[in-house]
Amino acid sequence: MALAHSANAAGTRQDLVDHLRNVATAAGLFAQPWGAGEMAIVAGWLHDIGKFDPEFQRYLREAEAGTWRKPHGPDHKGAGAALATRTQLDPLSFLIQGHHGGLRALTAMKVWLRERERDPAVAEAITRAQTAIPDLQGRMRAAATAPPPDLTGPTDWDLWLRMLFSALVDADFLDTERHFRPDRETARGADTDIGTLWDAFERSQGDLMAGTPDTWMNRLRREVYTAALGHANEPAGFFRITGPTGIGKTRLSLGFALRHAQAHGLQRVIYAIPYTSITEQTAEEFRGIFVDHPRAVLEHHSAINPQEPSDTPTPNELWRRLAAENWDAPVVVTTTVQLFESLFADSPGNCRKLHNLARSVIILDEAQMLPTHVLTPILDALGQLVSRYGATVVLCTATQPALDAGLGLYNLRDVREIVPDPPGLFAQLKRVEYALPKSGVRWSWERAAETMLARPQALAIVNTRANAVALLETLRAGLRDDREHALFHLSTWMTGAHRRAVLGEARRRLTNGDLCWLVSTQVVEAGVDVDFPLVLRALAPLDRIVQAAGRCNRNGRLAEGGQVIVFVPEEGRLPRGVYSIGVDETLTFLQGEGIDLHDPALYERYFRAFYSRVERDARRVQEVRQATRLDFPEVRARFRMIEDDTAPVVITANAPGMTPNPAERLLERLARGAGTARELLRQLQPYIVGLPNRQLEHAQRRGLAHEVIPGLARWYGDYDRLHGIVLTGAPDPGALVW
Repeated sequence: MALAHSANAAGTRQDLVDHLRNVATAAGLFAQPWGAGEMAIVAGWLHDIGKFDPEFQRYLREAEAGTWRKPHGPDHKGAGAALATRTQLDPLSFLIQGHHGGLRALTAMKVWLRERERDPAVAEAITRAQTAIPDLQGRMRAAATAPPPDLTGPTDWDLWLRMLFSALVDADFLDTERHFRPDRETARGADTDIGTLWDAFERSQGDLMAGTPDTWMNRLRREVYTAALGHANEPAGFFRITGPTGIGKTRLSLGFALRHAQAHGLQRVIYAIPYTSITEQTAEEFRGIFVDHPRAVLEHHSAINPQEPSDTPTPNELWRRLAAENWDAPVVVTTTVQLFESLFADSPGNCRKLHNLARSVIILDEAQMLPTHVLTPILDALGQLVSRYGATVVLCTATQPALDAGLGLYNLRDVREIVPDPPGLFAQLKRVEYALPKSGVRWSWERAAETMLARPQALAIVNTRANAVALLETLRAGLRDDREHALFHLSTWMTGAHRRAVLGEARRRLTNGDLCWLVSTQVVEAGVDVDFPLVLRALAPLDRIVQAAGRCNRNGRLAEGGQVIVFVPEEGRLPRGVYSIGVDETLTFLQGEGIDLHDPALYERYFRAFYSRVERDARRVQEVRQATRLDFPEVRARFRMIEDDTAPVVITANAPGMTPNPAERLLERLARGAGTARELLRQLQPYIVGLPNRQLEHAQRRGLAHEVIPGLARWYGDYDRLHGIVLTGAPDPGALVW
């Protein structure tokens, strides 16, 4: 008997033919939704036939006995890749070669295959495989003579191979896990399905509506919700939800997605959000709706802070950990970074989840936040997911970014609005009055501080962390009394855990009517649930101004409405690049006649002008996705949602209002190898701040890497030190980016 894997804890070895059959069956089922089931089955049969090589069998037995002295075993991928090429199934060679190490470039693949074709061990393994699997050649001929996939677009092969790769590696991972950890098979899988979740959501929505007063606002919400759900039976494709703050877009979009998925037999709902803070908020809301189904909602992003210790997980924590590997859950709440960087990844771990995007409803919350420098590849991938893989995409925002308006972008075809009369809704739900900047008038930080302190509660949003520090210092100087305890600050120079603590205290004060002045960077804008009567916004791209307005009179409690003041600071620089272009376009729009920031059509005009001025594929990702080039590692290297020049640094001290900080304990466990590095790093994420490399280098030159770094640590309240630990040197540095 040829072995696939050595003995498990029970002393059982896995038969190679059994493993190939299991992987082929599962991969075929995973790829069936987009008509690639037969190709996936053949890939499953071929992926490990190199293990028929007698030398590999010797390796398995000696490794099990502890007598194998080489650093790794013989190559077992060449035989399957070579046989695929000989049978005119060349695309499968990519998948077979990469099912452990990752997808390669076309040129590198050709060189690698030529070397394997000359290897006698490859020929021996193929001969033994054909003997052990008599119908293997027939299966391959059938797949090779089947009608080829209709992949005529220049980048169609790139995504098709990546999706097929996902089906193969997930099937392989699952069967290998079943052999070595059979207990995990029962730990996987959801405890419900889309139909059951729709019923639970409908009950929750009914209870919510029955429990709210019969006001005009609640009647309007019900009307919008009912009208939106009326579109759920329409064919899969592109939809959009254009609605102002207060209309209930989060629940509305989830209800539409579940009803649409049930009507069309779709597999899951994937809710992608730009910021981790909003991801956490949304996942918590969804878990409250599906409280009777603890395995319904998977929250997957880099800032998750597991409540249970990683080495003693509860069954539900273990489910969340396992489901995050392949998104095998009915509802997935994630970040747009996680979603799209996976779509353009090359490694087995990151690609593993992709086949579960097929026949799913993908909701892009705050769709206007999609980064422009990779917008063309993103829209191309979304278009293919809809046209070829049976997905539905919902663009959800108050400021629709005109993604179906041409301009050389991938034309998102037939985008259907499901909210009735968006202009009318914006007019009815007008919650704020805008005070726009006058030509040539600039504000000092002193004027901004005086305007804020004239009101008991006010929020100011500025464009850079340096500007936030400047305004905060001015406010602090202007208080001159014991009211400084009501002054708060938010920025990405604070850890996620600290930001949550600050927001919690700010919300408490706002609810109780206590003094509260908050200075923030853009981190507070999109979706953060705070409600101030006055918001000051430094001049910014037009959509950012409207997002800032969503933090003003958010719940519509002020009969006279909230006030949003847009001002041009006389000090400080704007972020460079596309942000500066957006500010320039905004200033042009705001100086126009009869400008109305409550008109949703204004934002389509703005985005058309804005997109015409920016690079939408700045690093030429599409160029290396071409069928004639197919360079998967280069695609991954070029496609970066966030172009970052910071190093992760762990904060080990406590901030006021925070629960005890476990970072020191987690670092100690990481140092002595107690626990899984990836899990420990994931638990550390809420206590990490991104420090600019130039500042870190400066601190290291001065010997301050493990001491207070001037200009940063003081904004952590009682923090007396900044732990200068750069996690890119940790055992698993890749764990910081997923």
